[in-house]
Amino acid sequence: MTQTARLYGGSLYDLAAEEQLTEEIMQQMQEIRKIFRKYPKYLHLLKEPSIPKEERKRMIEAAFGTQAERYLVSFLKLLCDKGILSEYAGCCDEFTRRYNTDHGIAEAVVTSAVALSKEQMAALKRKLEKASGKKIVLVQRRDPSILAGLRVELEGKQMDGTIQGRLSGISRKLDEIIV
Repeated sequence: MTQTARLYGGSLYDLAAEEQLTEEIMQQMQEIRKIFRKYPKYLHLLKEPSIPKEERKRMIEAAFGTQAERYLVSFLKLLCDKGILSEYAGCCDEFTRRYNTDHGIAEAVVTSAVALSKEQMAALKRKLEKASGKKIVLVQRRDPSILAGLRVELEGKQMDGTIQGRLSGISRKLDEIIV
């Protein structure tokens, strides 16, 4: 994440917190991010320097003006005006990071070879919440190179319960004994 994204995303968060709109704006930011991902040509059009800035801001107003919080629409226009709309994803990340910090929420990324069931995800979430004392938002990733087990990243710490991780641990212990 760039310094620009931290600054702008953090500023929007401060404003949203002051106006008690953090949850609403965060949800809308994520929806707009999904739209930008689904329609990258639209985002490219909003960044196109050959289109006058005022026209691009009118496009933002037409697309989001009646559906998104006014502060968020103004924020998008500001990014467009400054020529930094490409920083929007980073701004979303910073806004979410600040929201999660203020609300005692931590994001955990669980990686496994196959998709976990809802029951498995719920059980893992409960276990991580109990261990961390925070509300956990689980993000699931699949990596076919993992033979079995799970790898979980939570607040910069990695818990590796994969077969490969266990074998690496055994190998390190053997190296310590031999040396």
